[in-house]
Amino acid sequence: MATRTSISAERITRICHALSDEKRLRILELLAGGERCVCDLTGPIAVGQSLLSFHLKTLKGAGLVTDRREGRWVYYTLDAEAFAEAEEWLGELRARAERARGAGGCCG
Repeated sequence: MATRTSISAERITRICHALSDEKRLRILELLAGGERCVCDLTGPIAVGQSLLSFHLKTLKGAGLVTDRREGRWVYYTLDAEAFAEAEEWLGELRARAERARGAGGCCG
């Protein structure tokens, strides 16, 4: 029996897609230390600004990061709520798997 989750399949798909790239994971690790300007991310990620913008757009589209503009600079930060939603979804899957393991086999 399926358990309803508070996160939609479309949302978790966007989150998983955003997490499926090493450069985007590195961006998230850097943002875990606090808000960062785009100019502070270009060097550590070792990509050009256009590719960095693509990765940030993907992360923002998944709701994992938010941005704010200050003059000509854009600052990015993690959105903790998106990570909580993904954690809840994964936790529900884990709980279902544990229950299924304890239920025996399909014919048991």
